[in-house]
Amino acid sequence: MAVSGHSIVAADLPFIHLRAKEHIIRTGCGSVSVTVYGDQQKPPLITYPDLALNHKSCFQGLFMSPESASLLLHNFCIYHITPPGHEFGAAPISTDEPVPSVVDLCDQILVVLNHFRLGSVMCMGAMGGAYILTQFAIKYSERVTGLILVSPICRAASWNEWLYNKFMSNMFYYCGMCDLLKELLIHRYFSKGACGSLGVSESEMVRACKKFLDERNSINVRRYLEALDRRHDMSKELESLECKTIIFVGDRSPFHDEALHMKAKLGENCSALVEVHPCGSMVTEEQPHAMLIPLEIFLKGFGLYRPCQFSDSPRSPLDSCCVDPKLLYPEHMGLKLRPIKTRVSPQPRANKS
Repeated sequence: MAVSGHSIVAADLPFIHLRAKEHIIRTGCGSVSVTVYGDQQKPPLITYPDLALNHKSCFQGLFMSPESASLLLHNFCIYHITPPGHEFGAAPISTDEPVPSVVDLCDQILVVLNHFRLGSVMCMGAMGGAYILTQFAIKYSERVTGLILVSPICRAASWNEWLYNKFMSNMFYYCGMCDLLKELLIHRYFSKGACGSLGVSESEMVRACKKFLDERNSINVRRYLEALDRRHDMSKELESLECKTIIFVGDRSPFHDEALHMKAKLGENCSALVEVHPCGSMVTEEQPHAMLIPLEIFLKGFGLYRPCQFSDSPRSPLDSCCVDPKLLYPEHMGLKLRPIKTRVSPQPRANKS
């Protein structure tokens, strides 16, 4: 249950006058921070970030633009769920507390939804957060309207990933958030182009992310890493997942193959895959504009999108370019959607009587 809450000005959302309120909610496996933006009478959209991130470092690029304000903030109340110990100013979690499993983290989300008396929610997750929200959708299918997944993972860690994560875990324990760990995390999130190579300096976006990582508590990050490292393969479960899903993945993401595998397992009638070029894993930060048109078409399929009714409201991303949903099919691809390469499963044809 909520034990504390405080209001903070949403200075990072200059296009819409909102106040954010942070709630600390107790669950069976520790406390979790939830930051709420917007009118709670609107349909709920929950987010869950990747390793060592929170909503500002993982989703701010997407939510900051005027077009996103029209598409998301105008139409939803946003509930940013932060992994345990990843909120600003978080103290180290006691080593006496057991490391939660990904199932435990799913159950935390259920407690959050029940606390706010939310029914079915739209979910947006990135990388490790996408795995957790997908697992939540499998376990509590009646509570999920749809899934928006960014460079998701769905299989158990391979031997290579296990060894890589073991190395990172030991580094977190003995060295804290050192420069080497920051570089490893940055290459998990961003493309080589954004990180800087061949004499090209790294982008301001990457420098800001490194500064953010400096503020993370390494013990808390290590616990999230260990939870993700022990995840199971949910490929078989995906075949029975019924909620509509859209997957965004950068063509330079280390999780690109995972996204393709997940799309193949989700079935032909309820999923779409959008490949963004050139981009790393965190499409929400590196190429957020590439998400807007596919997202609007996806949300219209639920009847959730409502155009702004006020002349001073941010415009819809489709106002200046009327895009037919058929353009998302590969055979209709053209210059209008570049640099997005999209794969969408065809709709089943009606049987002729």
